[in-house]
Amino acid sequence: MQTAGSASANGGIIRSVGLQAQPTRRIVYTLLITGQYVMANPTYPPMDDAQRSAVASALGAIPSGQYILTAAFEDRRLGALVGWVQQCCFEPPMVSISIQKGTPIMPLISESRAFALCQLGTADARLARKFGGQTDLGDDPFLGQPLIKPVISKLPIIATSKSYMECELVCHMDVEGDHDIFVGSIRNAGYENPFEPMIHLREDGMQY
Repeated sequence: MQTAGSASANGGIIRSVGLQAQPTRRIVYTLLITGQYVMANPTYPPMDDAQRSAVASALGAIPSGQYILTAAFEDRRLGALVGWVQQCCFEPPMVSISIQKGTPIMPLISESRAFALCQLGTADARLARKFGGQTDLGDDPFLGQPLIKPVISKLPIIATSKSYMECELVCHMDVEGDHDIFVGSIRNAGYENPFEPMIHLREDGMQY
């Protein structure tokens, strides 16, 4: 285990914030391959065009739900359309989200240590378009939007969501790719509307 501020042997970093407010820790990030822990950046030959095309098709076939990720800190509220959401624990119940680096909502999640996920249904194409674009940081995207009073923090919860989860941030992982992974412990949830969930499949898994 690395101490805070020390350099990782291979550059992989996990920022664990814990269920209580704790200092950020750094530990070596490893991958479990064929039963053995190995360096996070093993050297493999680069993929050729045919291999990359096959990988893109296989990734695109992974179905994903569509969610509005929300966060709030001080007087700012933001939302972002996300699809790479996955349950990752039973006890305590946790979910993971993959967020593209540089997304404006990331600092709000880190500062508030909380986020919400509002699941979209098939009738929510307007919300998907609204939050799928770049939100002006000077605007509050939730003005005029019916909201549910949250249990934790000041998280915006969209009232028309099929379901929602309020989460406390427990881990932020930088996996040396173009996305970061955030893990949240679910502190409250609701199942509001019984309509069909919005499901997304992609022809090209290298794009949204």
